[in-house]
Amino acid sequence: MSSRTELTFTPPVMEVGSWIDGKDFSKLPLINVSQAAPVAPPPRPLIEHMAAALQEDSTHLYGPVLGLPELRSEIAKQWSRAYGDTIKATQVGITSGCNQAFSASIAMLCGEGDEVILPTPFYFNHKMWLDMAGVSAVALPCSGKMIPDPALAASLITNRTRAIALVTPNNPCGVEYPPNVVMAFYNLAKKHGLALIIDETYRDFHSELGMPHKLFQQNEWDETVVHLYSFSKAYRLTGHRVGAVVTSEKRLGEVEKFLDTVSICPNQLGQKAALWGMQNLSEWLKGERLEILGRKQAIIDGFEALSDKGWKLLGVGAYFAYVQHPFSLASNELCKKLVDDLAVLTIPGTMFFPEGDETGKRQLRIAFANISTTEIKVLFSRLAVVSE
Repeated sequence: MSSRTELTFTPPVMEVGSWIDGKDFSKLPLINVSQAAPVAPPPRPLIEHMAAALQEDSTHLYGPVLGLPELRSEIAKQWSRAYGDTIKATQVGITSGCNQAFSASIAMLCGEGDEVILPTPFYFNHKMWLDMAGVSAVALPCSGKMIPDPALAASLITNRTRAIALVTPNNPCGVEYPPNVVMAFYNLAKKHGLALIIDETYRDFHSELGMPHKLFQQNEWDETVVHLYSFSKAYRLTGHRVGAVVTSEKRLGEVEKFLDTVSICPNQLGQKAALWGMQNLSEWLKGERLEILGRKQAIIDGFEALSDKGWKLLGVGAYFAYVQHPFSLASNELCKKLVDDLAVLTIPGTMFFPEGDETGKRQLRIAFANISTTEIKVLFSRLAVVSE
């Protein structure tokens, strides 16, 4: 009998990271495009605020299970402004990162043997948690522009389906789901009494300044929508683990049970940092967004060097480019070859698909948030000389 953890695969970031162990990159510097998390510390003013917060007794004590009331209120206020509706603080819960927001939501929504529809290629940690929770991930294949099809999703719904999970801007593909597509999924979920989980970890780096969707403008939206967010990317708080879930008060009551059992409360210092960032770093965050958009454009502009060699750019946006390679060699083997021959570390498409799905063998993800536009050019020049 397998344990819960044996039901799923090795974390991809850890697995590909092992590929560079013991290797010498002194002659050809490593270009690491395997992970999206910011590697720089928070901006200096935020670090100074956090240092001051360490002197407060409350920073070192348990706090409310669903998070600091001030942070919940700030999210409600700013989300209401961004999405054009009134979101109440009581509809907001703070979690120890967005992965925990997803895990808590699945625990709240699903039982053993239930199903969640997951577009493929998927965010691997979502699939891993579903595996460990005994919940079946029902693959919703994406092709073409890598936008999931609501009509195809409708054909996958069974009496065990409990939710549809979307990530936009997407990980791993980078694509931004059009508002009409998001709304079609909302209508589908509402019609069948399902939850629509929408993970917007990368929403601060969306290419459009306007409203990305109108979910929060729908009557009784909280009966259908479970909205997830992460502060890790916006304010470089990866090590402090602060995320959020926005849904109905009733559902948050169930989420609270999970959080109290797993972490008791979110990290106090991280919450205070997130709150200060929301209130003071809007202009700084705009600059971060423009930097990421500049790197996205560098991917688009420079990809011609690879297109001429048979590569295809399937999707790009936020932190990611998702590409198709022209070789017969499977991507999991190709990516090991890239490390050995060209000092490039990336994640193969095989790690974004369920076992047995051959699609990922021709694909790989490039996480470009931590490399400069100059390094993007170097990356493409290296990939352009790949041969079997």
